[in-house]
Amino acid sequence: MSTWERAELSAHLTEKEQEARNIRRLQVMMSMVMSVISQDRDLTVEEASELAASAKRAALAMFPDKELAYDLLYKPRLQRLMNERFRLQ
Repeated sequence: MSTWERAELSAHLTEKEQEARNIRRLQVMMSMVMSVISQDRDLTVEEASELAASAKRAALAMFPDKELAYDLLYKPRLQRLMNERFRLQ
């Protein structure tokens, strides 16, 4: 294996590692957001909505062009949580 091939393999692994870190970071962030929304009794519906919107912006900053994936994975969970927490319909 040449030096160039090793460098290419190393860069590829680094990209995969970075993506794995970003995925884990996103999972932890969304877990924290959902915990705050469900447990903070002083949180208003407006504050919870802003928290959810900020989480979406952060997720899209980590994963540009993945809005559809966000809308399929996290949006329904957040909507369900908001409906349960604030009795929305």
